[in-house]
Amino acid sequence: MILSNQPINQKEKAAVVIGASGGIGKAVLERLMHDTKVTRVFAISRNPSVTEQIDNRSPESGNQKVVWLRSDYSEKSISDISEELTEYKGHVSIVCICNGILHGDDFSPERRIEDIDSVNLQRIFNVNALIPIIWLKHLRSLLTGDDICRVAVLSARVGSIGDNRLGGWYAYRASKAALNMMLQNVAIEFARRAKNVQIVAFHPGTTDTGLSKPFQKNVPKGKLFKSEFVAERLLNILFQYQTVGPFAYLDWDNKTIPF
Repeated sequence: MILSNQPINQKEKAAVVIGASGGIGKAVLERLMHDTKVTRVFAISRNPSVTEQIDNRSPESGNQKVVWLRSDYSEKSISDISEELTEYKGHVSIVCICNGILHGDDFSPERRIEDIDSVNLQRIFNVNALIPIIWLKHLRSLLTGDDICRVAVLSARVGSIGDNRLGGWYAYRASKAALNMMLQNVAIEFARRAKNVQIVAFHPGTTDTGLSKPFQKNVPKGKLFKSEFVAERLLNILFQYQTVGPFAYLDWDNKTIPF
């Protein structure tokens, strides 16, 4: 076990950051490190070596605040980690799921239907749509409690069917649209089974990370955001969010995106 056998303090408030070594995930983690509303952060990543770059001690107490967990994002790994966190049931107030993929060394977003490749399509759907939902499947009982738990999942404006004017990017668009639909399903179900959980699909805008790097030359001036700015906007929205329905699809400026 990574956690102690000591009883959890009733005032303990934990956050979970999934994909914590990516550009946005790391920025969210660093911001939570200095947020006094959160006393413990569980950072989940394929490669926790980034720990060397982050001081994981609380500025207030000097105690360890960040606990790093390694996951290969298989369902067994997700289930095992969720089980390990069971003692924090009812104490998790923030969950940020930051996984995402757009391109790789051997593939790029499709410009034409002829560019669609079934292997790449499945890979992109797995990362962008399936992994976040599998996390919510296994975390549900952990998040259930009397206090509000706010969940943010990185989506994208291009996942909006109503806002699609350009076409292309078949796999990425479709995977984010599928993610949004499944999050809507989750929110409807959680309204019965985990009424304290609020879910936001968050469009961060074009962020200066490896995901957007090949496409940044076409970004209008002032619209390429730093990860730190996006993390600030995301957490501000979550902490101030007042639910007006079972699910919200919002951009970095807190504006609703059409499905």
